[in-house]
Parts: sequence; structure tokens; C-alpha cells
Amino acid sequence: MSVAFSPNGKRIVSGSGGFDQTLRIWDVETGNATRTLPGHKDTVMSVAFSPDGKRIVSGSLDKTLRLWDAETGTAISTLSGHTNGVLSVAFSPDGKRIVSGK
Repeated sequence: MSVAFSPNGKRIVSGSGGFDQTLRIWDVETGNATRTLPGHKDTVMSVAFSPDGKRIVSGSLDKTLRLWDAETGTAISTLSGHTNGVLSVAFSPDGKRIVSGK
């Protein structure tokens, strides 16, 4: 349901809708998916790369944000607290903060 380019333009992250509930990282040059990131329990509504391209944040209708290592696809942390699904996520320009909205 959401896509974002990495800062260097070489990768794309996409959030899947429906029953898949994953993120995928794509190589722009080849068009191939290089990683699949499972973990959300509902539709992924929003994704963003950090300004340095090392992290990805995702927001889902499961009411969580997840922080990922963009190189390995490893989940770093799960952030909860929303009372409704997370519809939008973004990193601050310095990459030190994440904002989310419902």
C-alpha cells in the first residue's frame, strides 16, 4: 500500500496490502525483490527509509510501527501505543526521530 525510494535511489521498499502483511526491498536496477520482511499482523500502510538508508520504518493497521535494518531485513524493534491503525510514518531529517499518524 506504500512505497519509498532509498536515499541513494538504488532500492525501493514496499508495504504489502491484503493478507501478505510484509515489506519487500527491491533492487531498482534489476527489478528483483532482494528481501521480504515479515512481522506485521495486518496490512502495511506506510513505509519510509531513514535519511542514511540504514533503517526502514513501517506502520500497519495492526496498530504498530516496526523498525528494520535495511541491509539485513532484521526487525530491530516494535513500537506500540496507537489506538487505531498506523497510516503514515516518517523519519526526521537527522534520522533520530520517527513520527507516525493514524
